Amino acid sequence: MVTGIVPYIVTNGNGQEAVKFYQEALGAEVISLQTFGDMPANPDHPLPEEAKNRVLNAQMKIGGAGIMLSDTFPGHPYQLGSQVTIAIMLDDAEEAKEIFDKLQVDGKVTMPLQETFWSPAYGQVTDKFGIEWQVSTESNK
Repeated sequence: MVTGIVPYIVTNGNGQEAVKFYQEALGAEVISLQTFGDMPANPDHPLPEEAKNRVLNAQMKIGGAGIMLSDTFPGHPYQLGSQVTIAIMLDDAEEAKEIFDKLQVDGKVTMPLQETFWSPAYGQVTDKFGIEWQVSTESNK
């Protein structure tokens, strides 16, 4: 079942600054903040020093609404117009696959739906209307 739809802001290396800005400007409460440096080490893909303090994922609450934020990875393109995506949160990996498969029809997969260290099924897709979606499963159902 879909458990939520959340706006997802993408910043270009200044995510920590953006989180502080939203705390001050909007009274955002930081629920969690992980940096790329917090990821499990992968000897096949060592993390560049300039990536370690970039925001991998920040979850904030503003009033009764949730918002998420992350930085681009160093060297990956940052395109104006794609700073806000939509994260769709689910509690069932099979349903996540069904939704992901439907969203990709006539669209473009950015990151195939796969298990990550934070989700049993996570992927990124741009639908045929140019809307960028992050499909994320929160449990292993």
